[in-house]
Amino acid sequence: MRKYLTIANTEIAPGTRTVINLPLPKLSSHTPMNMPLHIIHGRKEGPVLFLSAAIHGDELNGIEIIRRVLATKALSKLSGTLIAIPVVNAYGLIQQSRYLPDRRDLNRSFPGSEGGSLAARLANLFMEEIVTKCTHGIDLHTGAVNRTNLPQIRADLDDPETCLLASSFGVPVLINSSVRDGSLRAETSALGIPVLLYEAGEALRYDEISIRAGVSGVINVMRTLGMLPPSRSRSVTSEPFIARKSLWVRAHESGMLRTKIALGAHVKKGALLGYIYDPFSGSQHPIYSTVEGVVIGRLELPLVYEGDATFHIACFTDNVMDVAEQVESFNTNHTDEPVSA
Repeated sequence: MRKYLTIANTEIAPGTRTVINLPLPKLSSHTPMNMPLHIIHGRKEGPVLFLSAAIHGDELNGIEIIRRVLATKALSKLSGTLIAIPVVNAYGLIQQSRYLPDRRDLNRSFPGSEGGSLAARLANLFMEEIVTKCTHGIDLHTGAVNRTNLPQIRADLDDPETCLLASSFGVPVLINSSVRDGSLRAETSALGIPVLLYEAGEALRYDEISIRAGVSGVINVMRTLGMLPPSRSRSVTSEPFIARKSLWVRAHESGMLRTKIALGAHVKKGALLGYIYDPFSGSQHPIYSTVEGVVIGRLELPLVYEGDATFHIACFTDNVMDVAEQVESFNTNHTDEPVSA
């Protein structure tokens, strides 16, 4: 028999499923705030995986991904423990904002401190009550406001275990990404806890392809970890492509952006990406790619200022056409899937 799991002074028995409301600092109106934790503590020993969303309060896809994962029938056969946190930054969710009320970015505030700013206190609570009890993690994100991301995994791909889990997720593009100071991934890395960061879609929007890919990716990782039984289906998945470099092409003029290239498209160096139109003079200025690669992020807002990031391009040592073809196949497969309950 497994041991009880203790979170927020609450004991969770093996073979049980529960929701714990982790108390947070109140709003200025004195309204109580909580962080809901959905915990499934399996009867059998196994990894302890945290699944987090909305660390940035305006990134919504992960909330729906977690809802669908928690509704998966296969979780009745779970080995180990799943701790799912649909909304980490409830303050930002209320305000439809990436940030906390103190204007700090929670994902630049880890590991935090018990007596620091609101962001520091929230980060410390998350680390102490959740992360320190886990062996692995998946952190769900989207692009920023008015920017959309191709479904991708960012992780330390030089670590063999992390690379295996990233490859099993099932997205065509993996980004070998260094950790940033103050990020959740930086602190979990320091603790030796492998964490995947899933980026897909844009802020304040549900994107069905991104959500479906996220749900299947989380389940795939749980199967790889041995938390769920192997899939009965014999679907053939291609090896993902690893990018070790990516860059943003920036606007060299202010004006109105007209995009000419699709997300996931293969572009050669010098390829036309779009135009910036000056509505006053009637002139337009082309934007060209500075490298060969695949478009993994794109500005969706037509209004741009000089210096704005417009197209995010990942560079690969593999055949870039192969990457683009796999991205197209990936999008088709997830478009054809039935909508999850």
